[in-house]
Amino acid sequence: MRPTPSLVAVSAVGLVLAGCNSGSDTAADDTAVVATTTMLGSVVGDIVACAGGTVETLMPVGADPHDFSASSAQVASVVNADLVVANGFGLEEGLTDALESAEADGTTVLEVAPQVDPIEFGGGDHDHDHDEEAHDEEAHDEEAHDEDGHDHDEEAHDEDGHDHDEEAHDEDEHEHDHDHGSMDPHFWHDAARMAEGAELIGAELADQTGVEAYATCGTEVHDALMETDEQVREILDAVPAEQRVLVTDHDAFGYFAQAYDFEVVGTVIPSGSTLADPSSQELKELVETIDAEGVPAIFSNSAEPTELIDAVAAEAGTDVEVVELYVGSLGPEGSGADTYAGMVTTNAQRIADALG
Repeated sequence: MRPTPSLVAVSAVGLVLAGCNSGSDTAADDTAVVATTTMLGSVVGDIVACAGGTVETLMPVGADPHDFSASSAQVASVVNADLVVANGFGLEEGLTDALESAEADGTTVLEVAPQVDPIEFGGGDHDHDHDEEAHDEEAHDEEAHDEDGHDHDEEAHDEDGHDHDEEAHDEDEHEHDHDHGSMDPHFWHDAARMAEGAELIGAELADQTGVEAYATCGTEVHDALMETDEQVREILDAVPAEQRVLVTDHDAFGYFAQAYDFEVVGTVIPSGSTLADPSSQELKELVETIDAEGVPAIFSNSAEPTELIDAVAAEAGTDVEVVELYVGSLGPEGSGADTYAGMVTTNAQRIADALG
């Protein structure tokens, strides 16, 4: 029987770990590493399994990184860690104080996203040759719906009865509130960037501990994840260029779009955080975009309720499918997405099945 792509991806990482030095020295075995998200926890776990030591992942499977808060015991683990591997760019909003306190106490916190060629929100969109009528001026007025799909001018809101106070609904708060700023933290949806992160993590662990095996293992995990990246590309080859358009639950797939040549044409929550709320006007415009683009699927988030997405899909038409992706967390054991490699290949397969 032919193995599925996700099984191939997991097997590739497993072979790397089997080839690593299992006889790590005492210094490595005593190393304590804390990772914030489940995605980072999976990758750090591979490096630590190769070289030695322990890893604790703060967030449980299914947690939303945007609103997770650490327990007092977890905060103590952060403070006592040899290295804390965090995402950065404000993704772990509920961990900000704990991470800052740990750094102030001398703990090294490695934020990965700022070091893997980060992009700004909206920076991952690609232009495709869609029918000109689908992009007419009425559906995509330049002033009311800029290239990021989030910035609606004051006049457009006034006309539709959504006259919000400028201070309470300014561009920063509306687009990328909750301290994200303009930089996109969702780098893990590009497997090649996560591979680069693995190499950085291994090098940092080697620097912190003096155990060179960490750098070697980081490189080996990097190489395995580059194979995962190739598997993602092979899966997505099934999607024709003109159908590579995404509508997602929130603005989390910019890196995916840039890496794999897709275009994000809309989001249900017009923000880089799941904690924001869309206005009725924004939802109306999203439905218009879905209709104009002929979008067959809206991609939801396994960690979030889908009632709002279901309502948008129903408004857009019966042919619009809601497809669940693993966005901010790995899947549970047995889901096929319970490792980082499994997560990205499972997502790729679901996108290919929905759009191909």
